[in-house]
Amino acid sequence: MQNMVEQLNIKIDAMVSRYDTMKQENESLRNEVMSAKAQSEAKDALITRLEEENALKDIEIEEIVKKIESVLG
Repeated sequence: MQNMVEQLNIKIDAMVSRYDTMKQENESLRNEVMSAKAQSEAKDALITRLEEENALKDIEIEEIVKKIESVLG
């Protein structure tokens, strides 16, 4: 009987240890996901800003072309 209890204790200790390891890995992965999400949001904001700047530059170019056409036309 004592031998069975010892074996069960060993298995329980192994399970608890594995649980703790998996819990730490899970926390680490959660932090990685949060970091990746923040980086993605920052890149999305940068893309939006650059698209807006590009649209303004397109308008600027159109205005310059119109001025050139009016001078030449």
